[in-house]
Amino acid sequence: MPRFAVIGLGNFGFYVVKNLFEMGFEVLAVDRDKNAVQRIRDICTRAALADATDKETLEALGVQEMDVAVVSVGGRIDASILITLHLKEVGVEKVVVKAVTEDHGRILEKLGASMIVFPERDMANRIANRLAHPNVIDYLPLAPEYSIVELEPPPAFVGKTLQELYLRSKYGIQVVAAKAGPEGKVLMIPGGDFRVSDGHILIVVGGNAELEKLQKFKGASGLP
Repeated sequence: MPRFAVIGLGNFGFYVVKNLFEMGFEVLAVDRDKNAVQRIRDICTRAALADATDKETLEALGVQEMDVAVVSVGGRIDASILITLHLKEVGVEKVVVKAVTEDHGRILEKLGASMIVFPERDMANRIANRLAHPNVIDYLPLAPEYSIVELEPPPAFVGKTLQELYLRSKYGIQVVAAKAGPEGKVLMIPGGDFRVSDGHILIVVGGNAELEKLQKFKGASGLP
């Protein structure tokens, strides 16, 4: 089972620690703010009051023994860069870093960060997409040109099979899962004979342009 270190215990870091710990993982939580450490101490494996920009301090905490480190130090761009550098130097295999700006993200990428996240930007994109398309339940970008979208099927899809909708063969949109309502049973990779019913939720992956058409679709068959 992987072990995690989370450095920086603002709102983002706090909930990463809380969720990982509740899933049963070992989590080391680190911050230089005493109040933040006190707040987290009962919902993590170990909470440490420390300055993570010091490499020797990180080694003393044993971060080199962790499988994943998450760096979330708010707007302290210089600290984020320095901590990421130290974590890579002491041998942490996977380093996930919260970035503030695109330039910050590019620097972190050069340092070898395994994953760079922009929580505010990504959440804003997801909310905007849901507001713009009421049938969209959730939205997750995969790459600049591709996304995963969870949506209620347009009314014209109801009663038709996936083969009859030509989503994959004509438009390159793959239905990767379907479920009967938010709490319903999930069917992974439904076949062409899967018939869409009212109340189904479809999870689809494809190019952003094609998904945009799907979200707006109101026609009788196929996409515009």
